[in-house]
Amino acid sequence: MNITIILKGMAMGIAEAIPGVSGGTIAFITGIYERLLLAIGKILGPEVIGTLRKEGIVAAWKAADGGFLLQLGIGMVGGLILAVLGITELLVHYPPVVWGFFFGLIISSAIYIGRQITHWGGVSIVLLILGIAIAYFLTTINPMAGSSSLLFVFLAGAIAISALILPGISGSFILLLLGMYTVVFTAVRDLVGGELGKIQIVIVFALGCLIGLALFSRLLTYTFKSYPNQTLAILTGFMLGSLNKLWPWRNPLTTRLNSKGEEVALLEVPVLPDNYTEGDTFLPGVIIAFLVGLIIVFVMDHFTPDTKDILEDKEI
Repeated sequence: MNITIILKGMAMGIAEAIPGVSGGTIAFITGIYERLLLAIGKILGPEVIGTLRKEGIVAAWKAADGGFLLQLGIGMVGGLILAVLGITELLVHYPPVVWGFFFGLIISSAIYIGRQITHWGGVSIVLLILGIAIAYFLTTINPMAGSSSLLFVFLAGAIAISALILPGISGSFILLLLGMYTVVFTAVRDLVGGELGKIQIVIVFALGCLIGLALFSRLLTYTFKSYPNQTLAILTGFMLGSLNKLWPWRNPLTTRLNSKGEEVALLEVPVLPDNYTEGDTFLPGVIIAFLVGLIIVFVMDHFTPDTKDILEDKEI
């Protein structure tokens, strides 16, 4: 049992529970991103299936890097539970402080990823700008109306799970933009509570997630191998563009009622602390949280093995 991998999975789970923060970002800065892509691509691809038929389940488990995925999954589930119990409570009472931490975290993460680029050519610069523009645009558009159409549920799953492994873009935020956050989470909540009326939504969403994960992980693995600098450039752009969603002080432009009948913001506009209308600015706390988020990535980088070493040593 590798406690380090479980803790990294826990950090990913916490990140994915918060719209605007990407679990893929956490995977990247903790040095497990490429290994995660390879493992996902294998477990959902023909390699593992072929190994299973020829050599059995033990060989297939090793071929899929199953121990790594299992421990990471355990950590993610724990992180999701921790986020629901702890981080969401902090967001209710100290939202600017929480967002300040993630703002610093993403800035330092973008710097970290950008530093991995060995050559800044014209294409890389264009892709950096394109990534910034796309991510920024996603943070400013009005959310769509949700739908219980199974085709739309399937597509939402495929798109959202792709965002999960894409640094800078949050899967839960994509669900919000598609208007499917409430639809999906209500169905999951009902299923956990023993109500089976919306089980087809959960099943179809899960299938969409599996298909999207299989296809997108292979695409990213290919681009990392064939065009590493260009891939890193657009991922850096995604992270920088997403900062608009993470600014600590944001006033709501549009709102909706959640499942509890509470009014929550759908679309927000960043403002200076003096113009913040949602309560205490917590300015000293935000500054401290920002600096902690800024520093933590470089501390993690110092203690994280090189990605190539991690990929060469897969025994857990």
